[in-house]
Amino acid sequence: MNRILTYTMTSEDAGFTVEQHLKHHGYSAKNIVHLKKTPESILVNGVWVHMNYKLSAEDELTVKIVEKTSSERIPPVELPIDIVYEDEDIMVINKAAGMPIHPSLNNYYNSLGNALAWYFQQQGKPFIFRCVNRLDRDTSGLTIIAKHMVSAGILSSMNSRREIYREYLAIVRGHVTPESGIITAALGRKEGSIIERTVDFEHGEKAVTYYHFIEEKNGHSLVSLRLGTGRTHQIRIHMKYLGFPLVGDYLYNPDTEYISRQALHSYRLHFLHPITGEEMEFTSELPDDMKAVLAE
Repeated sequence: MNRILTYTMTSEDAGFTVEQHLKHHGYSAKNIVHLKKTPESILVNGVWVHMNYKLSAEDELTVKIVEKTSSERIPPVELPIDIVYEDEDIMVINKAAGMPIHPSLNNYYNSLGNALAWYFQQQGKPFIFRCVNRLDRDTSGLTIIAKHMVSAGILSSMNSRREIYREYLAIVRGHVTPESGIITAALGRKEGSIIERTVDFEHGEKAVTYYHFIEEKNGHSLVSLRLGTGRTHQIRIHMKYLGFPLVGDYLYNPDTEYISRQALHSYRLHFLHPITGEEMEFTSELPDDMKAVLAE
């Protein structure tokens, strides 16, 4: 994936080196190393310079991002994908339930990675798969894809600092009480399982989930959840710990009377664009199988 980024220097930028300026814009150490190794990747006023070049006011700094290889071990496969938004730096995908994010041993040709590899192959473009907020296979909804190394590095740092607002919708049986709160139960691996997680106050990692009740229909509650941390299966285990496990969850609550997968949907994303700084917000309507659970 190739991308050209241009920055015009102000008086406040004067005296800083190119490397210092790029770090200020969120470029990672890995990004800097890649650019150093790429001939003519850094230009000032159209002239190739090194990273230690000192900038002056009104200088035009051009960064050429060149990535010629594609992700290995992700075979392109023609699969339907719902692209909510796309520009030169990012994509937002509304992922269907049942689609894994990455290829794995038993899901080597049916993942989002396979679908995107095909999408970019058809355009004749190399593509390294970089998913920012990964969803479980059976969790539906919005996920962010970085299209090149710089947007990926900046989004990854934003994600680590909890600067990407993520709201989920889930369905549980009964009326959730209390109707809102914060769940702070630490989470760790369940003994004897490589997949399952469990509440583990002694050895687990800190985990924080904010929730509030939205409505009750057909004997079920629709709940909004926001992550304070991003642990594996966090929402699923925290809601079970609260006493209201997600319906349809084959691992933690195999209640499949109304739905055959965990009733969890990535509903809203809000973040600043990694390159432009523009506010971005996306929502995804509750999918039909979750709507059916609430149908009266």
